[in-house]
Amino acid sequence: MKILIVEDETAASENLIQMLRIMEPSAEILAVQESVSQTVDWLDSHPSPDLIMMDIHLSDDSAFAIFKQTKVTAPIVFTTAYDQYAIDSFRVNSIDYLLKPIKNADLRRALDKFHHWTAPDISAYLERMLALQPAAEPTSNYLSTLLIPNRDRLLPVQTSDIAFIYSTDKNTQVFLRSGINYTYNKTLDHIISQLNPASFFRANKQFIISREAVTEIVTWYEGRLKIILSVETPELLIVSKNKAAEFKKWLTRER
Repeated sequence: MKILIVEDETAASENLIQMLRIMEPSAEILAVQESVSQTVDWLDSHPSPDLIMMDIHLSDDSAFAIFKQTKVTAPIVFTTAYDQYAIDSFRVNSIDYLLKPIKNADLRRALDKFHHWTAPDISAYLERMLALQPAAEPTSNYLSTLLIPNRDRLLPVQTSDIAFIYSTDKNTQVFLRSGINYTYNKTLDHIISQLNPASFFRANKQFIISREAVTEIVTWYEGRLKIILSVETPELLIVSKNKAAEFKKWLTRER
């Protein structure tokens, strides 16, 4: 069995690999991809794996963005740390849906279900997966203004004035280059899909950053990058080793 892992948290991917090696010693881990763009590139340039273990929340977008950009022909076991999704729906439309931290019994159940699938089962599964794919949004009509609720008003904020957008489990904040910040009740997945990718980059799960705000790049340990912006960030802004090359390409690309 050949397995592709799509997971942007190193500790989570290492733990999953260790569990798989114990439960499925003959399985081959083909690769670990951290982002939508990396996963699409890998799938477009390699034969399909037998199984994909896929985190839903990736560093640059929701995993469902993958299905907009390439054809996925392998069964998927979804994983996530968040339980706000319709779990029953995912279990119908995928092999299984595992909540992090993944338990041995849950992973064993998912693998057993995979082993019992026949070719007709996989064919029917791929047809159901089409229903999970969100409709593609126009890529040429990026937002130039965000309307941010502020008390009883809507504040028009020009995207060119944004330094970065920061998200935690509690809320999302838009930080302007002037230093002002506003709470914005949208997820980073939603926001990044509406911003021009030439100007904004999903650095990790917490940050979307503006190219104009990048002032310094520091080589960090284990091949990662620390990004310094023109506006102070609430926490260190780190780009993972696997995403470092993608970030450099984005920053130096002509518009």
